[in-house]
Amino acid sequence: MFEKVLKADGFIAALDQSGGSTPKALQMYGITEDSYVEGEKSMFDKVHEMRTRIITSKAFDGDRILGAILFEDTMDREIEGLSTGHYLWQKR
Repeated sequence: MFEKVLKADGFIAALDQSGGSTPKALQMYGITEDSYVEGEKSMFDKVHEMRTRIITSKAFDGDRILGAILFEDTMDREIEGLSTGHYLWQKR
């Protein structure tokens, strides 16, 4: 992995918005503030849905993405039945 990060083309995906920056990130993604309660589980559910769509996109693969920075809440959740970390390592 170190060699890949050192020598390969690509970037590290920063998917680590915390509560303070999340409303703006959701708004930029087209999710309106009336679809969740700021600072509550419903907001973090929406951000996990957003991250899941990004991570499961065909464009999000090892050819472009060298690594990912994830918010702790994302690490505690699942994508397609796998923990987020396992999904990224096994599928991407």
